[in-house]
Amino acid sequence: GQIEAGDFPGLDSVFLKYSFVFGPDWTVVAGLEEGISQHCQANRGPGPVRFVWNFPLDVAWKSTNPHGWPRIVVSAYGPHFSGVDVACGYGSALVPVTPGHHTLTIPMFVPESASMVQRFSAWLTGRQPEFIDPR
Repeated sequence: GQIEAGDFPGLDSVFLKYSFVFGPDWTVVAGLEEGISQHCQANRGPGPVRFVWNFPLDVAWKSTNPHGWPRIVVSAYGPHFSGVDVACGYGSALVPVTPGHHTLTIPMFVPESASMVQRFSAWLTGRQPEFIDPR
């Protein structure tokens, strides 16, 4: 498969980290279970601002039990005005059950600071709230 494109309004540059999460009965037979994409610049043509990665994914599993079906977890990062890469979004989706061509849309979310003091501190230091382990 591939991670084709994404919409991140208000950003100029984004890169992705992905990982597959699966149950204890599952093992990776071939491919990589995590990786990182290239930086992508937003297109500035007519229409909505889009990032196009066309980033290939190739992984195969085996299992004796469907419990813990594989899920892809995607984390998006972009530069803060201070130059630090910060989390721009997190999302996940189940790997399709049937073979063939599938189009998945993964909604992304960004954690927010719990208080105004934390929000001001995050703005001042450029370190936005983020997960230690996105999986």
